[in-house]
Amino acid sequence: MGPISVSTMRQLFRAMVDTPGFDRVLNKVEVLSASPGKVVCEMQVAEEHTNRGGTLHGGLTATLVDVISTMAIMNSERGAPGVSVDMNITYMNAANIGEDVLITAQVLKQGKTQAFATVDLTSKATGKVIAQGRHTKHLGSS
Repeated sequence: MGPISVSTMRQLFRAMVDTPGFDRVLNKVEVLSASPGKVVCEMQVAEEHTNRGGTLHGGLTATLVDVISTMAIMNSERGAPGVSVDMNITYMNAANIGEDVLITAQVLKQGKTQAFATVDLTSKATGKVIAQGRHTKHLGSS
């Protein structure tokens, strides 16, 4: 499939979140840019995204790492979503209601059967790192 335009990426993302499944939790995420192996999104933290402490829920952070890194992998040479093998998230700072969060996913390496990606969630206003994730996906045999 290969790299796709940001407008096509936005359409694919909308189609995904406008379904009755779990991905609808990402309906407030906006795709800002898409280039080969890289996708940048933005989301304003709303009450529906928070934990009992009123900050961005760790489970939603993990979902952002999963989905946005998969988009970056799909926007690379192979163009396949793959299957998750391993994912890890380091939580460094809280994100409060009303805070705009940038989600930047980058493919670090992609081989014949595996892809490795990193995702940074940062505060748009301050640049502070909220969380960093790593995601390994099995792509199947080529």
